[in-house]
Amino acid sequence: MKLDISKQSVKFIKTLNPKQCRQVVHKIFDLLINPHPNDSAKLAGDPDYKRVDVGEYRVIYKLESGFVKITAVGKRNDDEIYRIFKRKI
Repeated sequence: MKLDISKQSVKFIKTLNPKQCRQVVHKIFDLLINPHPNDSAKLAGDPDYKRVDVGEYRVIYKLESGFVKITAVGKRNDDEIYRIFKRKI
């Protein structure tokens, strides 16, 4: 598996404090090893995409021809992540 991460996601991850950044990045790299973890769920509006939670953050991703495409990363209790996601697809 290879990783394809959006510019918005990288920008958001850079704003996190070191501990949260490490947790989110670790989860993203775990997706390369196991793209279907037990704590992932399909998005209701678009079943091609999945979401996984990392503490208070959410990662929205898609599996596509050998790539794990990270579309959006953001706070899970904030609708902003879904607005970002809708703009990306």
